[in-house]
Amino acid sequence: MQKTVFVVDDNDTNLSVAKETLKEQYRVMTLPSAVKMFSLIEKVTPDLILLDIEMPEMDGFEALSRLKENAAYSKIPVLFLTSMNDPAITERGFQLGVAGFITKPFSETVLLNLVKTHLN
Repeated sequence: MQKTVFVVDDNDTNLSVAKETLKEQYRVMTLPSAVKMFSLIEKVTPDLILLDIEMPEMDGFEALSRLKENAAYSKIPVLFLTSMNDPAITERGFQLGVAGFITKPFSETVLLNLVKTHLN
């Protein structure tokens, strides 16, 4: 059975590139916001979440905190998608429990390999 990956980003291009890159090997669900992710996660539990940090309504830090506080979702690995290169952002992400970072714009090879690594 294919593993399920949620890609949560408010940028349509990022969602499209990620889906195209991953769809051959994974069941990919793209979501335009963390709010939509929390609606779907009640019905479908992903094996991995790729989560943008900068989004309206709820940013990636708040979403990650909520995931980690909930026993049903706390073990799901989360990789942050970000264009920010700031040590304070990286440190905060790791303190909250992020599994890693993928720099945007992401290369398809890097994305595929990081997803594969975190799902094995």
